Amino acid sequence: MTKKKEVDPVFMLDFISSIEDPRIDRTKKHSLETIMIIAICAVICGAKSWNEIEVYGTLKLEFLSKFLNLENGVPSHDTFRRFFMILMPNSLQDFFTNWVSSFNKDEVKQICIDGKTLRGSKRKGDRTIHVINAYSTA
Repeated sequence: MTKKKEVDPVFMLDFISSIEDPRIDRTKKHSLETIMIIAICAVICGAKSWNEIEVYGTLKLEFLSKFLNLENGVPSHDTFRRFFMILMPNSLQDFFTNWVSSFNKDEVKQICIDGKTLRGSKRKGDRTIHVINAYSTA
């Protein structure tokens, strides 16, 4: 029986530090790390809007405060929206690519891919929406 590796909840912080914060220093009420981690965790848990990201942060405040500085509370939905509007897409892509590629570097033996077409997503003149999931079996 093999022992499973424990997941460090602050592991993502090592990679977030590579992102350059595009905000003006005097207007920062919440740290880059706080905004990024709450947003990423919320989206992974199914949040689909800025409001839902804020609600997630509020509902998980006790958990998130264990590893984030939330002295100013959870950022508002407008803060999340404004932050991601000015964040350079390439820096987000680089962060995400580096973070995801750090998982199981030596253990990846198989990547499973599953795709689905969302029923009812086709509108007149539009394309259908496809969802693809990829995960490591390790």
